[in-house]
Amino acid sequence: MDDLEILFEFQQEGEGTEEEVEAKYNSVMEVLEDVEFRSTLNQEEDELTCNLEINAGAGGTEACDWAEMLYRMYVMYGEKNGFKVTEVSRVNGDVAGVKSVGIEVKGDYAYGMLKGENGVHRLVRISPYNSQGKRMTSFASVFVHPQIDNTIEIEVNPADIEWDTFRASGAGGQHVNKTDSAVRVRHLPSGIAVECQQERSQHLNREKALTMLKSRLYQVELEKKRAERDKVESKKMKNEWGSQIRSYVLDDRRVKDHRTKYENRNTDAVLAGDIDGFLKAFLMWEGV
Repeated sequence: MDDLEILFEFQQEGEGTEEEVEAKYNSVMEVLEDVEFRSTLNQEEDELTCNLEINAGAGGTEACDWAEMLYRMYVMYGEKNGFKVTEVSRVNGDVAGVKSVGIEVKGDYAYGMLKGENGVHRLVRISPYNSQGKRMTSFASVFVHPQIDNTIEIEVNPADIEWDTFRASGAGGQHVNKTDSAVRVRHLPSGIAVECQQERSQHLNREKALTMLKSRLYQVELEKKRAERDKVESKKMKNEWGSQIRSYVLDDRRVKDHRTKYENRNTDAVLAGDIDGFLKAFLMWEGV
């Protein structure tokens, strides 16, 4: 702002151009808009790493393919924005795509940026799996929760959990595919279950799975707090399993968020990870 004021004074005295002032003004506005946006990331959990899970809805191969498209979209978003993205679990579809997949997104404010993706995502397109070329609608659910760190205490009673081991279903080398290195842990009181097949060692997968379980339990507590807040803020759409938060209509070249009304007509770019506009629109909308 100081530089802008000085440059404007020079321009008034004939020692600077209007173009230089306008360029500086635009750069200042970009900074202010970014500061305003960053101010929305003001919750304790916003700065944490996050776990993101995608589950195909009803619809067989078409839904599994849509779930994998979303998976690629989030991986590409992470790569473009400097996050480290690691696949932690996968169940492949019978023909193509995935029935479910989980990823860890690590980096500054990963959860804060992606928390608005919770909900049901709807795809409308001419299906490549339909020989008659019909327009098909598919659904996939996305669940995002913060991965707790050592600054947050979550106690889990060992008597409340049970463990299963199984062979990893995704790519991971001969060792992973020939041994029961993948693990599943169930929290009996809540019914929450998480899987991890990220590491080659069952021991390391057990450590990661327990961290993921604690993160899920932490998310449950956050949701309880938000439910109380939503009683007051009834004007906002509740973020529930059945809430359709966004539609991707490929033949109309339109992606629209039903909460914020933000829209992008470059569907190819969106599916290639260009979702910053949707993420920022949600954060600004949520902060209203």
